[in-house]
Amino acid sequence: MNSIIRHAGFAASLLVAALTSAVAQDWPSRNVTVIVPIPAGVASDVIARVVFEQVGKQVGQTFVIENRPGAGGTIGANMVAKAAPDGHTILVYGSIAAANALYTKLPYDTVNDFTPTVLFGQTPLVAITGAGRYKTLGELVAAAKAKPGALNYSTVGVGSAAHFGAERVAVSAGFSAQHVPFKGGEWLTEIIAGRIDFAVSPVTSAIGAIRDGKLVPLAISSSKRTASLPNVPTMEEAGLKADAVYPFYTGAYLPAKTPHAIAVKLHDEVMKALAVPAVQERLVAIGVDPMPMTLAEFGAFFKKDVADNLELVKAAKIPTQ
Repeated sequence: MNSIIRHAGFAASLLVAALTSAVAQDWPSRNVTVIVPIPAGVASDVIARVVFEQVGKQVGQTFVIENRPGAGGTIGANMVAKAAPDGHTILVYGSIAAANALYTKLPYDTVNDFTPTVLFGQTPLVAITGAGRYKTLGELVAAAKAKPGALNYSTVGVGSAAHFGAERVAVSAGFSAQHVPFKGGEWLTEIIAGRIDFAVSPVTSAIGAIRDGKLVPLAISSSKRTASLPNVPTMEEAGLKADAVYPFYTGAYLPAKTPHAIAVKLHDEVMKALAVPAVQERLVAIGVDPMPMTLAEFGAFFKKDVADNLELVKAAKIPTQ
């Protein structure tokens, strides 16, 4: 009797495996909707368009990019969290962990309602100041410690990578500074004009002014130097601890109950697309550094990043919403 039960259980397992494999082989069976919860033209949007154009060629289906901005990206994220878990709705988001830390009443569970599937790469942040102000990150930190709370930094808004990146530096180095958020490009021009002391900006936003000599790069917020600014030291090379780094990355997420085989196929197809020279060239042009991870590695990395952002909000006393 036990033998019959064991054989029946084994047969059922084989059937489930076969059905799962068939589901993955059939994916995608129609157009795929890619939700980008930010306006068109921003880094994550450009990354999604570049990569999924190539993935579409590989799998013979169209990946339709839909921009659904609002509420710090949480509106678009919620659409994916509530979507059918069949692999035909994907979230591409660069600030999902920050939004989780900032907003206390989200309509979804950031950790349990998504499957972190593939990491496209990171867009490094760079600590910058105006020409003639500070020559090194050490000088900036010393000035901030000499007059606690006197220095200010600019961002594109509360909860942005620039905001959390600057607070990560301040918490790690042990100083406080005043946050001055802007809605437009003034956040960089005010540094150039000398009215703002520093910022921690995506390299892509600041590199033009850096190359023109209007902004001075002090350190890269990454574990290694970036190809865009190879002569600029990392935070650790500039004298801070490893926890001064704020990773600003873009990843793809599926609804939590999506079959694992589909997540694996999406991961593998994206990784294949990222290996195409034309795709690599376009991503390098917008300042994206490779950050390859397996499906399991990205899952672990994401959970840690969610926890780290919660800890940062608490340590920096960032008001939640």
